[in-house]
Amino acid sequence: MKTPLLIGAACLLALLSTIGASLPYPILPPLFAAGVSNGLNQFLGLPPKLLFGLALTINPLGLLIGSALLGPMSDRYGRRPVLLITAVGAAIGHAATACALLLESYPLFIVARFVTGLLEGNGSVARAMLADRLDGDLRRKALSWLNGAFYMGWLAGPLLAGMTLVWGITVPFWIAVAALLLVAVLVAAVLPTEAPSLATTSWWQVARDRHSLNLLREPDLRNLFIVTLAYTCGVTAFYEFYPLWLVEVPGFGARGIAWTTAAMCAVMTTTTMFAGRPFKGEPLLRARRFALITASLIALLAASNAWVGIAAIILYGIPHSIYNAIVPNWCAERFGAHGQGAVMGLISTTFCLANIIMALVGAVLTLIDTRLILVLGAMLTAWSAWRMQTWHASMARDDRAKLEGALQ
Repeated sequence: MKTPLLIGAACLLALLSTIGASLPYPILPPLFAAGVSNGLNQFLGLPPKLLFGLALTINPLGLLIGSALLGPMSDRYGRRPVLLITAVGAAIGHAATACALLLESYPLFIVARFVTGLLEGNGSVARAMLADRLDGDLRRKALSWLNGAFYMGWLAGPLLAGMTLVWGITVPFWIAVAALLLVAVLVAAVLPTEAPSLATTSWWQVARDRHSLNLLREPDLRNLFIVTLAYTCGVTAFYEFYPLWLVEVPGFGARGIAWTTAAMCAVMTTTTMFAGRPFKGEPLLRARRFALITASLIALLAASNAWVGIAAIILYGIPHSIYNAIVPNWCAERFGAHGQGAVMGLISTTFCLANIIMALVGAVLTLIDTRLILVLGAMLTAWSAWRMQTWHASMARDDRAKLEGALQ
């Protein structure tokens, strides 16, 4: 496959997959926090905000498992078949979500969101596909463009939901079904058929023995996990609960949330066009600076009024997109020997774990005040920036020791 077609296929795959994943974010807060009773927010008599937090948790739980398994499984079985199966399966998951909303069945909604998340954990496969076929400046640019496609999906998904809700609450999910089936057709058409692996291990053995969390046996990869988990806990606290903040403070509905999210993601996408350019200096220290800016904007949201908070939400897209243009490429270069699918799967798995942790913590803290979860997120993101500084110093010492040992 020619390189431009490979990059284009990966980016379109990311775009269409993320559209499906991002559709519910403008839809859920009004269902659970607008004060109107329905079958979803009255399940077992539990507080609607608690049900909202659990609804946010279940999809990332599926993503956590899928991200840990799908990257390594694509190392074993090939990128093409894994992407085909997951795209079709996620389409079925969105169809089940639409049925759950029609029936106002909270249990069916939870199961459907879990299965969809499990199969949409294929972002690590797309990243690995680029990481193992490209190198140098082209790989850095391609991974940055891929991030831009993910961001564009976060723009298109909420905007699509807000604009199509007038025809029914399930319409956005049926559009997601069509989009993901288009992904499957795209994968089948443009990705080359791969030679079958000579390995004889079963899929269960691959899932058990080669999942991404096995990388935590390596000290540097444990540090990557800790730093990334802290940063993404802050990020997920922001993006999971700023829609609830928009309902409670400016009084927005689904359409207002959609337009605010669209503005933020447009800023992210525009920034990504420039974020993949070469730069001087250490990547980890550069990422640290933008993590600090991200933490500051999350803290500003927690402490501000309606219009300042909306500005903080939109501007958040700048430092976060630059951070995400730096870290995956640096990881591909430094840790690629462990398998690009496994390394990218570890990054995706950490993100999903952060989703689960902050959704559960936020389900409790928002019963007191939504701003508390945002303050916690800002603190965790700032701590991750401090930890990057100490980790960089430790790696520099280790690298010098290895060089001195090789020269002796």
